[in-house]
Amino acid sequence: MILMTSLLDMYCKCVDIKEACRVYDEMPQRDVVVNNSMIFGLCRCHLTLDAMTLFDNMSERDVGSWNSLISGLAQNSEGRNALFLFKKMRVEGAEVDVMTMSGVLSVCADLAALVNGKQVFGLVIKYGFELYLPVGNAIIDMYAKCGCMEDSCQFFMNMPIKNVVSWTSLIVGYGKHGLGMEALEAFDNMEREGIVPNKITFLGTLYACSHAGLVHKGWMNFNTMVHKYSITPMMEHYTCMVDLLARAGHLTEAYNFVERMPMKPEARLLTALFSSCCSHMNVELAKTIGQRLIELEPEEAGAYMLLSNFYGIIGDLEGVANVRKLMSKRGIRKTKACTWIEIDRKVHSFESGDGSHPLNKEIYNYLKDLVKKMENIGYVPNTSMVMQNLDDHTKEEMVLSHSEKLAITLGLIITPPGTRIMIVKNLRVCADCHLFTALVSKIEGREIVTRDSSRFHHFNNGTCSCGDHW
Repeated sequence: MILMTSLLDMYCKCVDIKEACRVYDEMPQRDVVVNNSMIFGLCRCHLTLDAMTLFDNMSERDVGSWNSLISGLAQNSEGRNALFLFKKMRVEGAEVDVMTMSGVLSVCADLAALVNGKQVFGLVIKYGFELYLPVGNAIIDMYAKCGCMEDSCQFFMNMPIKNVVSWTSLIVGYGKHGLGMEALEAFDNMEREGIVPNKITFLGTLYACSHAGLVHKGWMNFNTMVHKYSITPMMEHYTCMVDLLARAGHLTEAYNFVERMPMKPEARLLTALFSSCCSHMNVELAKTIGQRLIELEPEEAGAYMLLSNFYGIIGDLEGVANVRKLMSKRGIRKTKACTWIEIDRKVHSFESGDGSHPLNKEIYNYLKDLVKKMENIGYVPNTSMVMQNLDDHTKEEMVLSHSEKLAITLGLIITPPGTRIMIVKNLRVCADCHLFTALVSKIEGREIVTRDSSRFHHFNNGTCSCGDHW
C-alpha cells in the first residue's frame, strides 16, 4: 500500500496522469492521502471536472483534500469556483489551516476580489494566522493586486518578521502601480535589513524602473543583480531592460541590447519593443519588429492585432488589409476582450458590444450622455485599432461599446457618487478606453482604477498614474 501510494504520488508530480490512474484503479484500498494525491494530479493535468467528481465522492476528507482542490481550481483559472468551494468548506465546518488561507488569498488577488479578500483577512485575524509568513505575504500580494497599495504597505509595515518574499511582494506591488521610487526605496531598505534579493525581486525593481522611466536607476539595478549578487539574467530581466530603454525613447539602444543578448528574444520582449516603436512613431523599426513578432508566434492573435493596430495608426490601410488576410488564411482569431467589476459582492462581466446585462438599456443611455459631455470638451473616439473595413460611424459605435467602458458605466450607475471604481481587464487597455477613463474621472469626480494585463492605471481628475505610456 505504501509503495503504491508513493508510485501514485510520483506519477502525479510527473504529470503522467494515465499511469497515475492505472495505479489508482489497481489499489485495493484508497485512503484520504491517496485521494488527495489523485486530486492533485488531476488539477495539474487540467482535469478539474474529474478532480471535483472524485472530491464529491470521497467518504472521508481532511483539510488537505479541500486545499488540493482549491489550489487546483485556482491554477486552472477557475478562481470563482475555488472561492465557492471555500465557502462550502466554511459552511460544512471543515478545518482550515495556513495553506487554506494563503491559497484563498491568492485566488482573491488573481481575481481582484477585494470584498472576498477582506473577508478572508478577517478570518486570518480570527484564527491568528497573520503571524505565519506565507499568509502574511499573501495578504501583501492580495491588497496590491486589488488596487489597495496603501493597505498592502500598511500590513507589510506591521509584520513582525519579513523574508525575501515579503519584500519582493511589496516591491512588485509598487512596480505594478507605477511607484518606481517607492519600489527602489523598499529595495534599499531590504538590503539594509540584510535580506538577500532573488531573481524575482530584481524583476520587480526593473519593472518598476521601466514603468516610472528611471533609465539610469534601471541600469544600476541590472548591474547590481549581475555583478553584486551573481544572478544570471532570465528572459524576463532582459524584457524589462528592453522595455525600460524603449519606453524612454532609446529605441536604437534597446534594439542593440536585444542583438547582444546571449539568447534569442521571446515574444513578450519583442512586444515591449514593438509597442514603444509605435508610441514613438519609429515606423521602419516598428515594421521590422512587428514582422519578427509574427514569425516568432504565427499562431498568436496578439501579435497580428498589434501590427494591424500600428498600420491603422499610421494610416496604412493596405498594411491593415494584408494582416487581416494573413490572419484569415492562418485561421487566427483574436482573444475576446473581457472586463469585470465587482459591486456589492457581485461580479459583473462584460465583453465588447455586450447587450446581456439586466441594466443594458440604462448602461448605454448613460454612456451616450457621457460621450456627449466628452465631445463638448474635445473628445473624438480613436478608431484606428478597428480592423474591419467599415464606415466611420460604425467604427465609433464599436469603440464606444468596448468592455471597459460598459463596466465603468455600470459602476457609475450603481455606486454612490464619489465611490472609487475598480475594473479588471484580461487584455491591455486600448488608447481610446484609456482616454475615455481619464475624462470620466474628471467629469464624474471619481477615482477609477484599471488593472489590465500589464499594470495598474490610477485615474484621477483627468490624468493617469502611467503618464499615458503603457
